Amino acid sequence: MGVPKTSVEPRRETRIPMEVGVHITGHPALPGTETTFTENVSPRGARVLSMRRWNTGDRLTISTLTGAFRAIARVAYCQSTPQSGFAVGLEFVEPSGNWVVAESPAN
Repeated sequence: MGVPKTSVEPRRETRIPMEVGVHITGHPALPGTETTFTENVSPRGARVLSMRRWNTGDRLTISTLTGAFRAIARVAYCQSTPQSGFAVGLEFVEPSGNWVVAESPAN
């Protein structure tokens, strides 16, 4: 039998502070597309600002405003922020296209 995890696994890559314009869609209770931006990015995910509260584990679609990238993403966390609604951590599950940062060959 395995031992339950008591700590959070550290990130595999560094987040890079970068504002990228994106569309997010797929909120289970509030349909429609929200146009927003990232606060930081990595090859496998991003932190975006949203006016909507998301639940951990929710799936959504994220795409760049240019259309060069699209992904199904999993909500890793959703934190309330005083100035902008919610900060939402996203993990890309099914990415397609060219994201703003590439994964290094060692990963």
